[in-house]
Amino acid sequence: MEFLPTLWFILIAFLWAGYLFLEGFDLGVGMMIKLFAKNENDKRVLLNTIGPVWDGNEVWLLTAGGATFAAFPFWYASLFSALYVPLVVVLVALIFRAVAIEYRGKARSDRTRGAWDWAMALGSFGAAFGVGAMLALSTIGLPLNANGDRVGGPFVWLNGYAVLGGLGVVFFALVQALAFVGLKTDGEIRHRAGAWMRRALPVAILPLAAWALIVVLRGHAVWPWIALGIAVLAAVASWFAAMAKREGWAFLALGVFLLAGVSAIFGAAYPNVLPSTLNPAWNLTVSNASSSDYTLGLMSVIAAIGVPLVLAYQAWSYWVFRKRISGSHIPAVHAVTPVV
Repeated sequence: MEFLPTLWFILIAFLWAGYLFLEGFDLGVGMMIKLFAKNENDKRVLLNTIGPVWDGNEVWLLTAGGATFAAFPFWYASLFSALYVPLVVVLVALIFRAVAIEYRGKARSDRTRGAWDWAMALGSFGAAFGVGAMLALSTIGLPLNANGDRVGGPFVWLNGYAVLGGLGVVFFALVQALAFVGLKTDGEIRHRAGAWMRRALPVAILPLAAWALIVVLRGHAVWPWIALGIAVLAAVASWFAAMAKREGWAFLALGVFLLAGVSAIFGAAYPNVLPSTLNPAWNLTVSNASSSDYTLGLMSVIAAIGVPLVLAYQAWSYWVFRKRISGSHIPAVHAVTPVV
């Protein structure tokens, strides 16, 4: 296989892993607004944990989609046309979540604030489920013909694999959010998040692990099995760290679980970027779906300059906002009367 297409396949896998890791706990916190928070103070603590970083984390999704469009235009065209319905749902869900985060604090009544809470929770769930379903179908396959066009109706994508991938990302986002909240908060909410994580972790990672196992079993390479083994060990380490109330190590081990799991999935799928369930000869691969070497070479130069800068900036922003938050840091709710 050509070097540059393979390199960009690896980079795109890295971008998706970065999105799932960074945006995962954002989406999980959004869902926790309705599942975990007991009162208004809890909700405001949860929102303040992601307030400085959520919009920056969301950029990883745009970068992954943009890199796919530029590096593998045929992959992008087939994937986004075949999954038009779920991706529109993801877009609408992200809009609802972003607007809810910005406008919830401007609500003048409990009823309006509650409506924004539901918009945030359902938007976070819809985005996590849709992205998980899309990635699962990207690695397991869609009914594509020789031209890369979808065969079947607009909901032919809705199958067990899509549900498995969607639930895998949803549950991972929730357990990762519990680890993040335990790492970023103090007091009662920190201890409650740790208790929830210890109970939920062994079950929450099962759909994602099952998805990875299915893809690895369908592949032929040996090293994805090693990556899958590392993912299992990291999940066990995360649970032991949670039991020891070491939130930082639990969160870090979950990140290793995700990175190893994504490596196993994309590694086992290689060289296919979008398999066809109708005929293996119609699979889109890193060779027949990629851009020219000139385009990929130019993109590589730009990425070599831009990606380290983005990573450095995000690392700096997390360092600046590294302090823990507790309910005592949240000021009382006050109403602002407009001047007429």
